[in-house]
Amino acid sequence: MMIIPEDERCREIPLEGPGILTHPDMMKALEWIFECYQPPVKKYAVFLPCSVRKPYHESPSHKLFDSVVFKYLPREDTHIVVFGTCGIVPRELDEEYPFSHYKFVLGKCTIPEIKETFVEIETERISRYLLKTRNNYRVRIAYCLGEFREAMKRASEQTNIHVHILPKRLIKSRKKFPYGSLSQPHYLNELSRFLSELVRRGDR
Repeated sequence: MMIIPEDERCREIPLEGPGILTHPDMMKALEWIFECYQPPVKKYAVFLPCSVRKPYHESPSHKLFDSVVFKYLPREDTHIVVFGTCGIVPRELDEEYPFSHYKFVLGKCTIPEIKETFVEIETERISRYLLKTRNNYRVRIAYCLGEFREAMKRASEQTNIHVHILPKRLIKSRKKFPYGSLSQPHYLNELSRFLSELVRRGDR
């Protein structure tokens, strides 16, 4: 399957930099997800941020997140969905163009206007996905920081569809990212505790 066949791809505009937020191929692929993609019916949806390395499922960060998530949640009952500068992408599509080809790291961007634009665009995209999958998942969990977190929070509020947004306890960092990395032990430990308690309570 190809979401966008090779002879229909836009070759005049590179899939690099902040322009990917409104790149014609990115918008076309996301529209296909919103209009044509049939999401699975699962007990859990876990939303993870996109990664620099593509495809996402092969990135060190996603392998680390998976090791925590699937320690508690059964794979057959869990749908991983990636979101961020890619828009919002079911991870089983992460080898598809353009999701496996773009290059842009929002965390390294120092222009406030671009970050504000991202939050506005991403909020709308997450909202559309949440509404599309309103009846597909019983529990939704998002593991995210920064602008990704803000967009997820706004989308959840706008759609009135509850998403457990983690980590809850943010720790200021002196590193290049204000709250550090999601790969830090204290964030991963909080995710572990939350999932363990979720399963113990019976998925409420």
